[in-house]
Amino acid sequence: MAKARRLDTWRFFGQELKAQREAKGMTQGELGERVFVSGGYIGQFEQGIRKPQLDVARRIDEVLQTGGFFERTWRRLINASPYASYFEAAAELEAVATKICEFESTAVPGLLQTPEYARAVVLASNPLAPAEYVEETVRGRMDRSAILRDATRPLYWAIVHETALRIPVGGPAVMAEQLDHLVAHVRDRKALIQVLPYAAGAYPQMGKPLKIMEFEDAPPTAYTEAVYSGNLLDDPAVVKRAQAAYDLLRAAALSPEASLALLHSAAEDYRRCASTT
Repeated sequence: MAKARRLDTWRFFGQELKAQREAKGMTQGELGERVFVSGGYIGQFEQGIRKPQLDVARRIDEVLQTGGFFERTWRRLINASPYASYFEAAAELEAVATKICEFESTAVPGLLQTPEYARAVVLASNPLAPAEYVEETVRGRMDRSAILRDATRPLYWAIVHETALRIPVGGPAVMAEQLDHLVAHVRDRKALIQVLPYAAGAYPQMGKPLKIMEFEDAPPTAYTEAVYSGNLLDDPAVVKRAQAAYDLLRAAALSPEASLALLHSAAEDYRRCASTT
């Protein structure tokens, strides 16, 4: 529900942008030229599919002479987000994507995490954080994962390096539950998951996460992440290279059937370990 309200608010931002633009007698292309983005991006802003960066919101205010309205609205929406500022835009795009292809090298992707696994990950980075902060962050991650339970869920394809299966995040019991969760998603046909095994050796974009999102009426976008920073990649040539890298990862990974067997085996190993401690 919180996600739906936020999307509705960004659509309001877009509706106001369209109203102010048309009141000035400007086309999407003309406004885009003035604020240094394409007319197609202005259209995506107006539909609530994509959000402008802060500097773009400021330039829109300057061109449309709206007295800082769009900057103030942008700041309110960003500050209300349960996500890290560098990931906020990517989280919003996930909610409207028709297809998501994701690779993670050392952790289970956020959309597939259980609450206990997510809590252990958050605590590892924030050992002195108040309980309220931890639980809010975990709730935000669980809210994101709701898209995979929706009737109109995107086609979701995840490739996970075997390293992510072997790091005992939260301990054996938490890992057993987490891997059971992955198995359930595959068996329920909510996700297609492949494991990139240690035996594959070197692989494209080593150590770097990658998310590629496709949309019904917008060009695809790639997202990568570094330390406390994220990058949405819109340039068609760059996205094409990201898609090629993902194809190579897919080719090097175990088949879906072999991946499912490995996930199940690893879960059983953790379960036996948990029963002896």
